[in-house]
Amino acid sequence: MSQGPRSGLAAVSSALLAMSRHLEVRDVLKTIVASARELLDAQYAALGVPDDHGGFSQFVVDGVSDRQWKAIGPLPRQHGILASMLHEARVERLADVRKDPRFEGWPSAHPELADFLGLPIRDGDEIIGALFLANKNCPRRDGGCGFTEDDEELLAILAQHAAIALTNARLYERSRELTIAEERSRLAHELHDAVSQKLFSLRLTAQAAAALVDRDPARAKGELQQVAALAAEAADELRAAVVELRPAALDEDGLVATLRTQIQVLDRAHTARVTFDSRGVRALPAAQEEALLRVAQEALHNALRHSGADHVDVSLTRHGSGAVLRVTDDGSGFDPRGVRRAGRHLGLVSMRDRASGVGGRLTVESAPGKGTTIEMEVPGG
Repeated sequence: MSQGPRSGLAAVSSALLAMSRHLEVRDVLKTIVASARELLDAQYAALGVPDDHGGFSQFVVDGVSDRQWKAIGPLPRQHGILASMLHEARVERLADVRKDPRFEGWPSAHPELADFLGLPIRDGDEIIGALFLANKNCPRRDGGCGFTEDDEELLAILAQHAAIALTNARLYERSRELTIAEERSRLAHELHDAVSQKLFSLRLTAQAAAALVDRDPARAKGELQQVAALAAEAADELRAAVVELRPAALDEDGLVATLRTQIQVLDRAHTARVTFDSRGVRALPAAQEEALLRVAQEALHNALRHSGADHVDVSLTRHGSGAVLRVTDDGSGFDPRGVRRAGRHLGLVSMRDRASGVGGRLTVESAPGKGTTIEMEVPGG
């Protein structure tokens, strides 16, 4: 390798580490392509994942601008040299790809490629991708250039690790799909067991009230009050069933990413502006992260459903070895003491229980017309 063994080894190490950092398939593909282009000092790099219909399910490029890529048009088909790499599973190293008899041209917006190095990415006997580079940045005295045997060997090493990274990413995505499916199935069972009996009772009581409304209004009134009580219990059961399900995203992505994603969804779904800011937060014990997430969800629910707020701001900041969550809205506010006296706690009791359950504390600042701030502080693990 022209850069010398030490610098070459460092470059390979950096490329392999970069590939191992990502779990999403698309991110892994982008990292493989960018690492290969940088490692072999090429002008262009691409990686195609074949589908079962003669095309590519995914095709990632590096060295081509977004505007140029759009101008090129549809994804390439598995023909010419690409087909050779996929079907014959061999390395292709060419001085000028345009002079190869298998070359079939490219769209007018496509960049001009000359020297070419490509090889398949294999998982056992299965070819899971085709990786290639073009136009090595190494002009010689005679104006020529080209990829070398050392480049071919280096790319082969990279491709082996790329196969591992891509396979792991696929397994991760499949595992996540299964986890989501299992979570949905569990949620369905939880909801059925917790709520169906209450709903059945509610239906019978409502029917009794309807039968009594003409001949015994007083008893009908009592039955309707029971309907209201059963409906409230059903709502509480529903909330409890949902709350007790730990979201898979928390285990997979961590607290900050999970909060950010959920808040982005809420911001799109509601007329209120919902923002999120995070500074310096480290990973916390699982119980603390779940408690923080649940309190944030409850506080957001109150702000968006009951307060009439125009803005809701959520922040998560590092505090010593722990963290502080703050949810602030500019809504109607309330008197916390009055809420307790009226028996309507707006989830404040459960939020305090969650905070104290992980060694933290919860404070609520609110007044009619002054908005609300809910703050939860937890210590580090």
